[in-house]
Amino acid sequence: MIHELRESLWNQFGASIDTLEEAILLCPENIFYEHKRLFYMTYHVLVFLDYYSTIPPVNFSPKLSFTIADPDNLPEHAIDDLVPDRFYTKTELLDYMRSSREKCRKLIAGLTEEKIKNERFIEDFESDAMNYSVLEILFYNMRHVQHHAAQINLLLRQQINDAPKWVFRAK
Repeated sequence: MIHELRESLWNQFGASIDTLEEAILLCPENIFYEHKRLFYMTYHVLVFLDYYSTIPPVNFSPKLSFTIADPDNLPEHAIDDLVPDRFYTKTELLDYMRSSREKCRKLIAGLTEEKIKNERFIEDFESDAMNYSVLEILFYNMRHVQHHAAQINLLLRQQINDAPKWVFRAK
């Protein structure tokens, strides 16, 4: 049964990441940087794809650096307080996405019944505590990726009247 779980989970999680990749690839360079919300949203989802694939999260070290900014002094169009240290190129972001995709795939491929029962993703920042099983953080992460991929697709529809096709399963 564990084999089927790993395979199904990856097919759908990988499809969420592939949906995000297709949106990034479709977005013209000028729109990507002129419409800063697209850039910030892409950066945000990639950092958290990487972060939520790091168990335990205390070992997290992002490949594209950021600064945690004062929420009252965020740059325009920032979507949270993780502010990239610079505007990364689409190539840098896609490379980060692909390495995080592989990290996530390996995490799923390495799932065992023991890991599902005993490994935890535990984060405790003030009152927003997360204490999730490895399986639940994978579902949470997948939903987060799909949520932002859908937002990016909406912005693409508004900006260029186009968006990627539905991805059924991971490549």
